Amino acid sequence: MTTAALQKLRHYCAYQERCHSEVHHKCRELGLRGEEIDQAIAELIADNFLNEERFAKAFAGGKFRTKQWGRRKITMELQQRQVSPYCIKKGLQEIDADDYRETLERQAAKKYASLEGEHPLKQKLKTIQYLVQKGFEPELAQAALEQIVNDQP
Repeated sequence: MTTAALQKLRHYCAYQERCHSEVHHKCRELGLRGEEIDQAIAELIADNFLNEERFAKAFAGGKFRTKQWGRRKITMELQQRQVSPYCIKKGLQEIDADDYRETLERQAAKKYASLEGEHPLKQKLKTIQYLVQKGFEPELAQAALEQIVNDQP
């Protein structure tokens, strides 16, 4: 393994948090194979350039704050990136329960209001579908929607 390749990987990891699968893919792009990849990843971990728990926390917090994703969607994305269940759990702990509930309620109210004029059942169904697609748990989405419907005059 060349020092140039390792330097590129360090820069790649320093730019933003990365998971192991992203770094593995980058190693392949740089022409590294087999043992070289394992060696490079081990060195990046040893030098603290690569930390999957830190990645999971940054990813979960970021997607929740910027895109208002729910826990289920964040979990699925992290699983797709082959992040360990332990790190996924740690990442989800970054999301404050009160913020999560407020975000869910705000998203539900906004979507429900945007569908005004639709048949009430269709309005509810589309709102629930939207929230579930954003990654919120169906039972929490249902509860938030019921609260909104009951609060209306």
